[in-house]
Amino acid sequence: MMPRHQNMNLEPVDITAPPFRANPFSTFKRWRKTRPVAPVKAFGERAWIVTRYEDVLAALTDDRLVKDRRNIREPAQKRREVWLPGFIQPLQHTMLDSDPPDHTRLRSLVHQAFMPRLIAQMQARIHLLAHELIDRVQANGEMDIVHDFALPIPMVVISDMFGVAERDRAAFHRWSNVAVSVRKPIEGVLAIPSLYQLVRFLRRLFREHRLNPQDDLTSALLQAEAEGSKLAEDELIGMVGLLLSAGHETTVNLIGNGVLALLMHPAALDRLRAEPELMKPAVEELMRYSPPVLFATSRYACEDLTIAGTLIPKGEMVLAALGSANHDESRFEAPETLMLDRPNNKHVGFGSGMHYCLGAPLARLESSIAFQVLFERLPKLRLAIDPERLHWHSSLITRGVKAIPVKF
Repeated sequence: MMPRHQNMNLEPVDITAPPFRANPFSTFKRWRKTRPVAPVKAFGERAWIVTRYEDVLAALTDDRLVKDRRNIREPAQKRREVWLPGFIQPLQHTMLDSDPPDHTRLRSLVHQAFMPRLIAQMQARIHLLAHELIDRVQANGEMDIVHDFALPIPMVVISDMFGVAERDRAAFHRWSNVAVSVRKPIEGVLAIPSLYQLVRFLRRLFREHRLNPQDDLTSALLQAEAEGSKLAEDELIGMVGLLLSAGHETTVNLIGNGVLALLMHPAALDRLRAEPELMKPAVEELMRYSPPVLFATSRYACEDLTIAGTLIPKGEMVLAALGSANHDESRFEAPETLMLDRPNNKHVGFGSGMHYCLGAPLARLESSIAFQVLFERLPKLRLAIDPERLHWHSSLITRGVKAIPVKF
């Protein structure tokens, strides 16, 4: 079969627009059937969205799709890149944006901290925190699931892991939220003040931990040696900035999206309350059904290559649509149905391959405890507004609701 390279017209879909973010699955279904590799505009340039399960899985492990774009951009593509000041460039080149051997070296420094055995030790802390959050709002009879519950749990946990003081957490969330919300070049420029504050904060965090080492991950990274050399300061900024941001932003969405899905499927929620042993598969199904991460982070073709009969030119961006793969009818029976005990649920919500989500065990633990405590403590929990009135974030990679007002 000859590659489909004759038609490279962009799909007329704004993948950051609120209607798409609220329900991308109908568009994904159409693309899987008619244009399984769909070109769209993303970050101000053409990007190729891979939509079918098998193709997504292959893309996530394809050596021809690299993370570090600096070495494979064509001259014309380099000329179109937006200039950013040097002081925030460490945030552009993180473990997520690196390939072996750099990726292997960087990941080896932190993977021990996210081992399931160590994550399990946080269970009591997360339980206590979830109950404290419910205690604060129970007398009010209403709350915002995102601000009052879904956000504080992963924010406090990841901040504790890295030794971020309580006084700094709200500001850090604001800065990191700006970073993950950039959709196009002009927004990257407008985000510079927040990114500057974020880098300043990280450098101050490092100074404080060098002077007064703590029993936390920041101090461990400062003291770590990999293959005979310590992490450079810029590598530290990229590493800690990434882990702090990714360590809470996506879990906020997993909890928020999961609560929303269950409130909109009361029969499934009733069953989960009656059969708490379903919690583990339920978390996996909620991850599949209403994914907190819609696309894997950007990859780039290091040579001309063909996916599903479509030619992708060297240097161009590829977005593996995790949310589409998880709703692929060729892989999942009745994918639009929320099935808490779905068998053989091999979703790709946490990615695959060498960039598989490092924090997956932590996200699973935080969300399972959050669901358990929330639905036990608030048996009359219900949405306070029509779901159509919910506002979705326009972030390209992640998918979540800005606020979920509830009453109880």
